[in-house]
Amino acid sequence: MGQESFQEMLTGGHPNSLGRTVEVAALVLADRARLGELYACYQSEDAVVRLRTSNALKRISREKPEWLVPLIDGFLTEIAELDQASAQWTLADLFQTLAPHMTPSQRQQAEAVLKRNLANHNDWIVLNQTMKTLGSWAKDDPELRHWLVPHLERLSGDGRKSVAKTAAKTLLNL
Repeated sequence: MGQESFQEMLTGGHPNSLGRTVEVAALVLADRARLGELYACYQSEDAVVRLRTSNALKRISREKPEWLVPLIDGFLTEIAELDQASAQWTLADLFQTLAPHMTPSQRQQAEAVLKRNLANHNDWIVLNQTMKTLGSWAKDDPELRHWLVPHLERLSGDGRKSVAKTAAKTLLNL
């Protein structure tokens, strides 16, 4: 019997449901060799598959962040270029988790991706996740803090409560 592909497992069902995401994450955690197959699902034409790929990778990063270290360069280039909110908010989350494993150059690239998203994105989850990660990094980085404060001030007046609240809270924590 042939093994079902992750692409097949992550397809279908309600677009806002997890579908079989948890099952896919568990399969990768049980067999690290399948991580590349999961990452390749980011190339899917199906936005739902890409969303669920992001969710599965976040789950894996919580248990085995070191497994994702070889994927950092791909996150910084291929995934950072995806025009999909779920990919961008996942990057903010993954960059926070993977920061201790990044080279200085990767960290600099990650910061540039997050700055771009905070300055230009309008999705509330992208903004919230990005503020949290940049806010955490800015505590020890005066240059980043200087860049971030005006953006947080702008977003603290956002009409969406969660965005305004996250911006205000992040400002307070700086």
